[in-house]
Amino acid sequence: MSQGFSRHRGGVTALKVARRIGGREHEGRLIAGDLMLPCALGRSGITRRKREGDGATPAGSHELLYVYLRRGRAATPRSVAARFLRPDDLWCDDARSFLYNRPLRGKTPLGHERLWRSDRLYDVVGVLDYNIRPRVLGRGSAIFFHIATETLGPTAGCVALRARDMARLLPRLAAGVRIVVD
Repeated sequence: MSQGFSRHRGGVTALKVARRIGGREHEGRLIAGDLMLPCALGRSGITRRKREGDGATPAGSHELLYVYLRRGRAATPRSVAARFLRPDDLWCDDARSFLYNRPLRGKTPLGHERLWRSDRLYDVVGVLDYNIRPRVLGRGSAIFFHIATETLGPTAGCVALRARDMARLLPRLAAGVRIVVD
């Protein structure tokens, strides 16, 4: 495999993400074995000092824990754990709450992000292990691997691929795949 990224019987085990040389802060590239795909990053680029609301993608090695899928809009990956989205699925981004950076369901007075969206950007939502264990309040929440806009517009801190590229990549991923952001 090229770039030192390994494959085993389950597929690609690591993805390399970096800012595009000469590009805008949110323009990146993702390398997965022999694939090199353009990707969108946070509007503030990549940071090693992530804070809630800063619009930056956190640097580091992040495991893809599982993927939420919108039923009928995305194929189920072969090796990565997947769950189907429900209309009441939420993600807590309220830095004052003990439920910070955790999935929620139903109505809540807490600050949250709705995972069931009409714009299709969350038809595939990969949950990364960033700030999960240990969880630090205010250190950043809802850092996902999801669908990008066709123009690869900036995210709020996530890594995102165009729908067609996500569809190509998902079947190649091994369980426990890591997304390495430099």
